[in-house]
Amino acid sequence: MSNDEMRVSHVQILSDFWQHYRELVATKSVPYEWQVLNDEANITVADDPQNAGLDKGSHAVENFKIAAGEKRGHHYGYPFQDTDVYKWLEAASYSFSYHPNPELRKITDQLIDLIANCQEDDGYLSTYFQIEAPERKFKRLQQSHELYTMGHYIEAGLAYYQNTGNQKALDIAERMADCIDRHFGLEADKIPGYDGHPEIELALSRLYEETGKKSYLKLAHYFLKQRGQDPAFFEKQIKADGESPDRDVIPGMRDFPRSYYQAAEPIADQKTADGHAVRVAYLCTGMAYVARYTGDQELLDACHRFWNDIVKRRMFITGNIGSTTTGEAFTYDYDLPNDTDYGETCASCGMAFFAREMSNIEANGQYGDVLEKELFNGTISGMQLDGTHFFYVNPLEADPQATKGNPGKSHVLTRRMAWFGVACCPTNVARLIASIDHYIYTVVDGNVLSNQFIANQATLNDDIQIKQTNDFPWNGEIHYDIQNPNQRQFKFGIRIPSWSANQYTLKVNGQDFKTDVTNGFVFINVGSKDVTIDLSLDMSVKLMRASNRVNDDFGKVAVQRGPIVYAAEQADNQAPLWLYRVSEKPDFHYHFDKQLLNGVGVVTLKAKRDSLDDENAPLYQEDAVSEAKMVDLKLIPYYSWANREDGQMRVWLNR
Repeated sequence: MSNDEMRVSHVQILSDFWQHYRELVATKSVPYEWQVLNDEANITVADDPQNAGLDKGSHAVENFKIAAGEKRGHHYGYPFQDTDVYKWLEAASYSFSYHPNPELRKITDQLIDLIANCQEDDGYLSTYFQIEAPERKFKRLQQSHELYTMGHYIEAGLAYYQNTGNQKALDIAERMADCIDRHFGLEADKIPGYDGHPEIELALSRLYEETGKKSYLKLAHYFLKQRGQDPAFFEKQIKADGESPDRDVIPGMRDFPRSYYQAAEPIADQKTADGHAVRVAYLCTGMAYVARYTGDQELLDACHRFWNDIVKRRMFITGNIGSTTTGEAFTYDYDLPNDTDYGETCASCGMAFFAREMSNIEANGQYGDVLEKELFNGTISGMQLDGTHFFYVNPLEADPQATKGNPGKSHVLTRRMAWFGVACCPTNVARLIASIDHYIYTVVDGNVLSNQFIANQATLNDDIQIKQTNDFPWNGEIHYDIQNPNQRQFKFGIRIPSWSANQYTLKVNGQDFKTDVTNGFVFINVGSKDVTIDLSLDMSVKLMRASNRVNDDFGKVAVQRGPIVYAAEQADNQAPLWLYRVSEKPDFHYHFDKQLLNGVGVVTLKAKRDSLDDENAPLYQEDAVSEAKMVDLKLIPYYSWANREDGQMRVWLNR
């Protein structure tokens, strides 16, 4: 049975955990973000260490009104400011599928009209260049983000069309893609290059999925195959456009090496995941998309190569990626500092996108494992429990004193912010949460794969009903009811997560079911009208260690239960947190506290706490056995930290 013969046609989220988050996005984040984008929220971004002087809010919608001729003025913000609006529109679009809102629908329809009025006759749309530099379109691609920006509209326009039927939204996207197609390629009259920030590749692939127009897939394929073919392409453009620093669209961007843009060599020759972490994740997502539809083995090999390098050598235990604030980038294998790491929220979203696309190619549980890690840790940590404050950077160790006193740690905030000068993260996490129903099932080689334990009611082929019920991530009892009235024959694959690989039980129709685990999945033949499946996962609390190649985590342990990584926070434990030492076999106690942090599972364990030296004691002294007392150390899910009083936090604990 082919993928075309078996399809997932609808998924309704039933999970208490994710229903709460989705309602939070629909009722809090989306309205709040719209206020910010329209400069109606009383906020500044002056405390954002990344703001680069942008302290007046967003002005993102204002830029569109100026470009459309409705207002007069100059463009404000970075040249990619449009994408804040587009990702917001995408989040709003998905929210309509589970939280209809007629008033919001009026706003989004009007926004589509505004965007259409901005779009030029040839399909071009980037408000910065339309307002400030129309003569420089596509002439400084290393910095301009033009294709990145239009790619984000294509994704938003598709989501809006698919969830509302608004044809204008799709037409704008197609005109954009056609415009890009006319300008880029290897023909004599075209630009033989690509954007400095990958994104258009995955957007064009999605547009191909919807329209079936092969020119869009061909163009996405071109951008991937052309990257790095002429390593000096960006420099040649800069020379032609003007080499004076005051000609830079974004100051300082030319100072990064070619590898920062994944442009130092062709993708086929790139061995490691180097450069800006979000760029890498978006590039990989585009590669996976195009490889799936074209069968390009070279691209698929690159996907595997980059995946293995990131997941096995360059990813934090929470799923965050990007080790340094300098360029928000990868550094080198096993360089995973906890107190200066970047771990941008957008990068975790990008890894979720990449994992989902790899799950669409092949049945391998590692993709679902990483996706789960991102969903329950690395992405939602970027949003406060009120839905209106956000982290750009997600450290694994934080101290307000260090943030304030050490310029090298000033990017490590200990309180989420109302907005940012570069505000990609708030809207990115919103669109991911609002579209979480797209991340649960995939169909590969005719097999239906249950990748995530998110309670839901799903419809396959308009006749098969799959109901998954659970209280995950707090409980590991997973139940499936499959109603198959036409008795279709197919295999149903359930991912056995790596954290439960050594201990789980499975029942089918009430009977114990034994089968081999194949690449992280167990497969059950479905052919009868009704099938029930019960999976019991190991939810014991575990101590985790990093590879001893990771200098920063040597001699330390982290606590994990199911998919949730835990953290110690000063709100629960006497500071400083570095004085605690965990035994090799601590006595864990777990309970669910419905009153704490909107309801979380709490882990407590016995730990030794060394006494703090007197401030008048010598700075250095002869080593001796320190006085320590046994205390209770309380841990909360990492994603929920920084929602109470300001204070220290750490994931990795001393042994």
